[in-house]
Amino acid sequence: MTASHGTGLPPWDFADRGEGVVLEEGVLVFHPENIRLGDNVYVGHQTILKGYYQNTMSIGAGTWIGQQCFLHSAGGVTIGKQVGIGPGVKILTSTHAETAPTTPIMDGSLEFAPVVIGDGCDLGVGCLILPGVTLGEGVQVGAGAVVTQDAPAGAIIAGVPAKVLRMRGHNSGGRSK
Repeated sequence: MTASHGTGLPPWDFADRGEGVVLEEGVLVFHPENIRLGDNVYVGHQTILKGYYQNTMSIGAGTWIGQQCFLHSAGGVTIGKQVGIGPGVKILTSTHAETAPTTPIMDGSLEFAPVVIGDGCDLGVGCLILPGVTLGEGVQVGAGAVVTQDAPAGAIIAGVPAKVLRMRGHNSGGRSK
């Protein structure tokens, strides 16, 4: 059963919806028939789950998604179990192909690439994950990072563009610079 701490939500027909799912007030869902939610998934206020007529969005059990996030699954999105997604995070899976300088970019064809977020990752407030990125298990992404490439399991990444600062469990003696 879907629950809300807010005023209630439409009975969307998800491809799969686990027990204990919470969708807060103002959540928008597009193409719910292509979205799978595991048990105890939480989706914060005003988040957009932008399913697409092709490909799927899969969100693993115990994942927490903060308010005002935007998840776009035109190219496919797979989010593992126990993932923390901070407020304002954006996950994109499509882009417009490069066009001639005299052709409007919007006239370019769409290119799709899946995003995969491994189990136990944490995506900091306001970070942006671009099409085709895979984050290994337990990756920590810094607030405001722009993630343009894959990161190995256990990496701590930050910056624009995001780079590996260190591996979790390897204390560098203080904050990374």
